Amino acid sequence: MEKWALITGASSGIGAELAKLYAKRGYGVVLVARRTEKLTELALKLETPTRIISCDLRDRESAKELYDMVYDLNVEIVVNNAGFGAVGRFEQIDLDRQLDMIDLNCTAVAAITYMFLKDFRYRDCGAILNVASSAGLMPGGPNMAMYYATKAFVVSLTNAINDELKTSNSNVKISALCPGPVDTEFNDVAGVSFGLKGISAKYCAMCAAYGLDHGERIIIPERSIKLLRTAAKLSPERAALRITGYAQKHKSGDLGG
Repeated sequence: MEKWALITGASSGIGAELAKLYAKRGYGVVLVARRTEKLTELALKLETPTRIISCDLRDRESAKELYDMVYDLNVEIVVNNAGFGAVGRFEQIDLDRQLDMIDLNCTAVAAITYMFLKDFRYRDCGAILNVASSAGLMPGGPNMAMYYATKAFVVSLTNAINDELKTSNSNVKISALCPGPVDTEFNDVAGVSFGLKGISAKYCAMCAAYGLDHGERIIIPERSIKLLRTAAKLSPERAALRITGYAQKHKSGDLGG
């Protein structure tokens, strides 16, 4: 039976690169995003069977509909990559925008993980990659408060499920990808800049697939982010918050991923 990889947020960046990677591995690829034209462009470049699904995962019902639409496929890999962030003081960012962030970054990830995990558990095979961020490893992110909180949710959820799988001797894998800055089209358009040099989306995708293959619970592509994570653990929480807040305060716009 043909094997498939399902990737949300597949229209650009990490999602698109993971689609290319799994296509080269012989997977059929389900491309999920809101921008149909971008998905079509990508599908034409992939020398593998593809299925394009345009949906807005901020709508809770869309996650259920997505699952139903691929029920006939032998999905072995699920990548929860769709997400976004907004920069600014918490009370200055539109409330609906922030609630949308929770719906996409948290609710959709939880729903998709839940539905496919039940299938994977039954078959005792399959892998789920939840794309979080190095933001999810920090105690908080002043000037990106909601984004950091949503990514911490993804890390926490993935950590717990990973332990449940291991303690029950399951062959199913789940990992959280926690990169630092990644050079993506979305960030360029939004005019977002970072203090640290970003890695390429292609390199990030390669690290993600390797980590998922090897059952890594938390996948951190960059050594600098690993060091930053260690420093944050050793620093008083207030000091870590101030450092993070300083790094965010010169940003503006929205972040994808």
